[in-house]
Amino acid sequence: MEQLAGALTATDEAYRAEDLGGAATHAEKLSRLAWQIGLLSFAGVAMDLGACIERRDRVATMAVHARLMRVGNRSLTVIWDRTQMA
Repeated sequence: MEQLAGALTATDEAYRAEDLGGAATHAEKLSRLAWQIGLLSFAGVAMDLGACIERRDRVATMAVHARLMRVGNRSLTVIWDRTQMA
C-alpha cells in the first residue's frame, strides 16, 4: 500500500510540475502496482493517463489526471479501512 500511495503522489507531483514524461513513467509504475493487487479500475485509469500524455492531448490529460486522483484516493481509502478493521 505504501508503494501504491508513493507512486500516486509521484505521478501527481510530476503532473503538477508539468513534467509529463515523469508523470507518464510514474503512472506506468502505478498501473503495474495496482494491477498486481487487483485494483483494475485504478490500473486502467493510470494506463489511460499515460496514453493521453503520449497523444499530447492536454484536455484529456487534465481530465484523466483528476479521475486518477479520485479513483486512487478512493482505492487507497478502501484498502486502509480494510486493514484497520482486520
